[in-house]
Amino acid sequence: MDHSIPLDSARELIRLQASGELSAVQITEASLESIRLSQDSIHAFTHVAYDAAFAKAEDIDRRRAAGQPLGALAGVPVAVKDVLCTRDMPTTCSSKMLQNFCPPYDATVVEKLRVADAVIIGKTNMDEFAMGASTENSAFGVTRNPWNKAYTPGGSSGGAAATVAAGHVPLSLGSDTGGSIRQPAAFCGITGLKPTYGRVSRYGLIAFASSLDQVGPMAWSVQDTALLMQTISGFEPRDSTSLNSADDDYIIAAQPTTVRQLRIGVIRDAIEHEGLDDEVRTAVKSAIAVFRNAGATIVDITLPHSNYGVPTYYVIAPCEASSNLSRYDGAHYGYRSTSGDAANSLVSMYSRSRAEGFGPEVKRRIMIGTYALSTG
Repeated sequence: MDHSIPLDSARELIRLQASGELSAVQITEASLESIRLSQDSIHAFTHVAYDAAFAKAEDIDRRRAAGQPLGALAGVPVAVKDVLCTRDMPTTCSSKMLQNFCPPYDATVVEKLRVADAVIIGKTNMDEFAMGASTENSAFGVTRNPWNKAYTPGGSSGGAAATVAAGHVPLSLGSDTGGSIRQPAAFCGITGLKPTYGRVSRYGLIAFASSLDQVGPMAWSVQDTALLMQTISGFEPRDSTSLNSADDDYIIAAQPTTVRQLRIGVIRDAIEHEGLDDEVRTAVKSAIAVFRNAGATIVDITLPHSNYGVPTYYVIAPCEASSNLSRYDGAHYGYRSTSGDAANSLVSMYSRSRAEGFGPEVKRRIMIGTYALSTG
């Protein structure tokens, strides 16, 4: 692996290609080799698109040599969470239920990556159907934290965070329902953003909880995160919840500032909450002191209803999960059981397909949601 290729910076890879110092093929080779060397130990991916990635990189180099226009992310390796539909590779949601599913279309954000000439490296591991916070609830194995393989990378976008932290790719796409971008970004020491609801199209995002799900960018730096956000955001008529408003310039908004220009909000109630681990409390207070000493303005803020956040989430999310996942019945697409009397009984086929296709965490949330939807 060529350690001189800066796979931790999308902006630097773009600059090096423009100057002729690197080619898209060289960058793709370095990215894929990095994945190959650590896939067994980190297991960030459910699918690596070796042939398609090389073909895209070669096409970019040909077009660049011919002086043809290229997209904003030309030659930059990008990983995609395995909850987003891709027409040329499997989309499994890390579930046995969809283990052989290859969609006939791309999610809008994947379409936008292709238009931007990004090199889609593969699909990243996740908690099954995005239900979990540790990437341990995958039907295809556990993802490890690259900093310490005995630790979790967080979840459910654990693979998307781990592949950036491991230096495989500078950019990845995750999804966030109740923290699934923000928490693994924190666990892996990278940057992640859950966009404002409606800023990024969810067309082609396999639904968990439709009133909460959002697609968002993950990267090392704020500036690279903004670059990816600029690419994937915007109105989408195929998504009924998409915001039809003027697009913001995220790249300009994310220009570097000095620490003295920062205003940092601190939720004191959360820091002093009796349920917070003492090590986390100490680490957060130390970080606040570092920023204050460096000249940042620290502002105490209150979120008086935050104590209701988790209970509210555990009503809304399981209810919507129960509704959304009812489509996986073994009849239309996805896993279909042939065990027992499934071949002779419709009810048995439904129940066995769901029992065998879903993992325990997904079943737990479906049952919670079904109860909440049906009880008086």
